[in-house]
Amino acid sequence: MNYVFMTDSDSDLPYDLKVKYDIPIVNMPYSLNGKEYFDDLGQTIDHKSYYDAMRNGAVPVTSGLNEDTYIEYFEPVLQHSDLLFVAFSSQLSSTIQAVYSAQEKLRAKYPQRRFEVVDTLSMSGPMTLLILHAHEMYRNGASMDEVIRWIKDNYMRSQVFFVVDDLKYLRRGGRISGAAAVVGTMLDLKPIIVETKEGKLLNVNKIRGRRRAISYLVEQSVENIVDPTESICIILHGDCLADAELLKKEILERIPTLTIRIDNVGPVIGAHCGPGTLAFCFMGKERPY
Repeated sequence: MNYVFMTDSDSDLPYDLKVKYDIPIVNMPYSLNGKEYFDDLGQTIDHKSYYDAMRNGAVPVTSGLNEDTYIEYFEPVLQHSDLLFVAFSSQLSSTIQAVYSAQEKLRAKYPQRRFEVVDTLSMSGPMTLLILHAHEMYRNGASMDEVIRWIKDNYMRSQVFFVVDDLKYLRRGGRISGAAAVVGTMLDLKPIIVETKEGKLLNVNKIRGRRRAISYLVEQSVENIVDPTESICIILHGDCLADAELLKKEILERIPTLTIRIDNVGPVIGAHCGPGTLAFCFMGKERPY
């Protein structure tokens, strides 16, 4: 290859796929119980231990990387190759500005190199779906322009519908008010959240009860998947494997030709959604919101 394909851990790329395809990853930071960690896809702290800590009162804090840290990731690549960096949504963190600043400095330092950044307007599972197809193109010899074009032509088709189990995590992150969290908890309301066309998160529905919320995710899969043979789908869970397996079973009863993986919601996304988060990620119609 005449360029390197790199992405970041906010994709929640499954570790086995990162290893299988040897995809370089920028590890995003978070703090737990006052100690800073970098998301290495569940290797330093396994996902169950992380969510158990949250259940026991730990409050994770996420943050962005600065320009110098990005340069430390990017410069060793540019010393010998061109670079394509596939980034998580610019609408969900200001850290993309540090990426662009690092890009500008390194382009000036290495004018013989090409360095492109693609904003996927996605994160977590929908971003992984884009990465997997784009990286397959890369492995098969596609040019940087061809890979970038495919991502931009298809990122509005990478979708997620997810439900959170406990509203206090959305309240902590400012997604809902304290009063709304109290009322929602009393009524057992489960928010349904999507990634929008702008690359933001949007609460599109509130379903009473966990079981009904899972049924809603099933209905959305049936409504929005166009070609069941097109690609894998991903169910992500925040340490609620039984619910993930139930969701997979019920979706396959409706669309039996789907290929579905079950994986974990990573610590950065999990910090804002909490244990019990359940998401269905797929390539389908254009995002409806």
